[in-house]
Amino acid sequence: MTKHLTLHSRATTAGPVIELAGELDHHTAPEVRDALPGLGLRPGQQLVLDLMGITFCDSSGITILIAARNHALACDASIALAGVPERLARIFRIVGLDHVFPTHPTAQAAEDAWPTVTD
Repeated sequence: MTKHLTLHSRATTAGPVIELAGELDHHTAPEVRDALPGLGLRPGQQLVLDLMGITFCDSSGITILIAARNHALACDASIALAGVPERLARIFRIVGLDHVFPTHPTAQAAEDAWPTVTD
């Protein structure tokens, strides 16, 4: 069986959105890690990882989500997860990551919740 992951990134007013679909595991996590530096994430922006299409996530997948958070923090930006499948949300609750990652039902909801900076 071939393991695969589809990664699509797009820019929004709030910051970049990465839409992931398929299996996020030790075979595919490097693809996500390699995409992070090229996002052009700027200070004050929000990186959104849309996980609605994730069908499987192992510990390597969770590790890459933490790496994405670290990347956002290093860019002086924030991170949010969108469309987290219930099976993954359950794991997040068990290990306490639900307190680390803000989550939203959709990427649009995450963008709408992003606090815009006013002068």
